[in-house]
Amino acid sequence: MRRLFALLTKEFIQMRRDRVTFVMMAIIPVVQLLLFGYAINTDVKHLPTIVFDQSGQQEGRDLLAAFESSGYFDVTTIAHNYQEVAQAIDEGKTKVGIVIPPDLTDNLKHGRSATVQVIVDASDSLAANSAMSTAQIIGQLKSQEMLIEKFQNTLGKTVVQPYDIRIRPWYNPDFVSAFYMVPGILGVVLTMTMVMITSMAIVRERERGTMEQLIVTPMKTYELMLGKIIPYIFVGYVQVTLALIVGILLFDLPMRGSLGLLYLLTSLFIVASLAVGVLISTLAKTQMQAMQMSFFFLLPCILLSGFMFPREAMPIFFYELGKIIPLTFYLEIMRGIVLKGIGIQYLWTQVCALLTIIVVALALSIYKFQKKLV
Repeated sequence: MRRLFALLTKEFIQMRRDRVTFVMMAIIPVVQLLLFGYAINTDVKHLPTIVFDQSGQQEGRDLLAAFESSGYFDVTTIAHNYQEVAQAIDEGKTKVGIVIPPDLTDNLKHGRSATVQVIVDASDSLAANSAMSTAQIIGQLKSQEMLIEKFQNTLGKTVVQPYDIRIRPWYNPDFVSAFYMVPGILGVVLTMTMVMITSMAIVRERERGTMEQLIVTPMKTYELMLGKIIPYIFVGYVQVTLALIVGILLFDLPMRGSLGLLYLLTSLFIVASLAVGVLISTLAKTQMQAMQMSFFFLLPCILLSGFMFPREAMPIFFYELGKIIPLTFYLEIMRGIVLKGIGIQYLWTQVCALLTIIVVALALSIYKFQKKLV
């Protein structure tokens, strides 16, 4: 019993000395609870919506009010032509476009069916499903309201359904899950490998005792950081190439955009992930700590980036928190180029965000890295 008590005492002392590991063990369950409890929500509401109302009449405004009052559609932009609707969806600024025809009021007054077009960005299948089902329900409810009123006034006459909601899912009309998942899985795999590999780069040198050799060299700090990053960029390109080949050959993944642009922007994501890994490496004291920190970083990457759950359904705090994760912007780049076929003119926001993450992560890494023995 005394021996067991002595061993337990030693373990608790070691746990107290390794404060980083102890804090990680305590924080990870709390973070998981918060993420799964608050951030994860498959009921997608408040989808940014662009409206092109060509009628300008009260009936059109009533229909839009029904869409907004549902809580699923937030009209953020009023378009003046159809091209503005297409451009907003291409850029990812809005997920839904509602196009009301100019003859809406005339058709309703003369008992004809009025076609309203609802365009949904189906590159995010979860958000698209929610938008489509809600739009259909709204159309049916509005039609029922008018039918009841018409029956009261025109009993015995044939009455057609007033509102004909025509939904057009763009980019992935058949809702092939592989088209949605494969680009996401590619981004997750890249994040996992790039961050975890480089997170142990500097601590491995320290644990093996080879840090002294680097310190006595005339190499500058930023050169050491680049030396730790550049080799893995080629590893990342190999992974991307293999994943794209498998996705195209086995899952018929479409490549509607420029492959060269995809590779160019992928390099930004790889460097951003590697920079985060190097930053973790400068913060951790042991390889075990580096591994734990990497896992701690990967969890919000998977849950908050939009890979598994639509970001539009998240509370504002977790939505904004997702903007500091490189994977969030890479998923938009991947799905934009692969599924939408859009060019660099629509992806400047994501490019600037990745560049900012790279600069901040590398600057913090250089600041934290002290070129001396600890």
